[in-house]
Amino acid sequence: MGKPFRRQNIKGLEGKRERRFLQGKGWMHRSQCAGPLPSLLPNEETLQKIEKLLERNVWNVKDLPNRNYEIEPIMFDKISKIWSQDMAIDLGTANTLVVLKGQGVVLNEPSVVAVVDSKGKKSVLAVGDEAKTMLGRTPGNIQAIRPLRDGVIADFIVTEEMIKHFIKKVHKRSTFANPRILICVPTGSTPVERKAIQDSALAAGARRVQLIEEPIAAAIGAGLPISEATGSMVVDIGGGTTEIAVMSLGGVVYSNSLRVAGDAMDHALQNFMRKEYNLLIGDSTSEKIKKEIGTAIPTNNNKYPVKGRDIRSGTPKEVNITEEDTSEALNPILKEMINGIKDALENTPPELSADLVDMGLTLTGGGALLKNIDKRFSKETGLPVHIADDPLACVAIGTGKALDQEETFSSILSEY
Repeated sequence: MGKPFRRQNIKGLEGKRERRFLQGKGWMHRSQCAGPLPSLLPNEETLQKIEKLLERNVWNVKDLPNRNYEIEPIMFDKISKIWSQDMAIDLGTANTLVVLKGQGVVLNEPSVVAVVDSKGKKSVLAVGDEAKTMLGRTPGNIQAIRPLRDGVIADFIVTEEMIKHFIKKVHKRSTFANPRILICVPTGSTPVERKAIQDSALAAGARRVQLIEEPIAAAIGAGLPISEATGSMVVDIGGGTTEIAVMSLGGVVYSNSLRVAGDAMDHALQNFMRKEYNLLIGDSTSEKIKKEIGTAIPTNNNKYPVKGRDIRSGTPKEVNITEEDTSEALNPILKEMINGIKDALENTPPELSADLVDMGLTLTGGGALLKNIDKRFSKETGLPVHIADDPLACVAIGTGKALDQEETFSSILSEY
């Protein structure tokens, strides 16, 4: 058997940047290595062959390009670490964001999967942006599914496929992607729900999965001094849940998870349009209304056209709505959030409450982008309210920082 190759840095080999060599007990060439190094081009087809053989625990790889090779039995994670990068995932009800270690946010796509049913066998047709365009527009044999509901898994198998898709997408190749993953979870999720998220990521190809609570990740992403002896309050309004937490000295003093958030706002707008205008609208339309004219406090009388189906006649119809309409529709949802914030303040120790008078509370998540929501919360609670610099990516950025600084944040990471 030939000598093991030295590990080569492909970027340093001019004209040979496609070469890959594993060190030591990895790749072994059948012939003597006295001559020039063999050319192994790790194209997608080659790597897929190797991956399949590894999965079957077959170590003699034949008919690879240019030469024959042998692979000695080695730990799969040693190989995978070379082709994998540690990932932080904000697995949201509405959107999934992925952060690669040292690179920031590299993926932001809707948490939607299109599944096609062919002769009783289901398979994934599209994931993310492509699948979202199919919501409400699919034929009978295709379903556009949101596999997460209220921040937790509603469909395990579809969630697994979605995570697998995102892992492959950020690694730009399907083979040997076996990363360590840090995922954020709602504070109100049960151990069973957290275990389901962890198992889903492991089944999707992760070699290790750790969890972090969403409000902590949001606070880290917003740059709040959670490790200091001062009170910090964060309200993360996502798609399925609103996370409210008061933190100090690197721990959570009080937390609560409300199952009302962005999706509940969309449903409230749908119910309002049906009740007041006899108009049926879908999820995409209600989300568009929320973004375009939705407000917590109305400030103008601008009209916005909304198209849908008339309940009485069943025909297409268009009506005009104002900020007054959206404010009225969203009021019950906002009141529930405000009550949740007041409960948190009532359960906060007096010394930390005094800190919050100066520090105020920080809003993160997509719901923080609702017009005038900060003014409404400030008016109702009497606290200064700040919106994070990048509320949509705040949780993902914080999860990424926790991944980068694992030693610093090890006490707040968990495994099931």
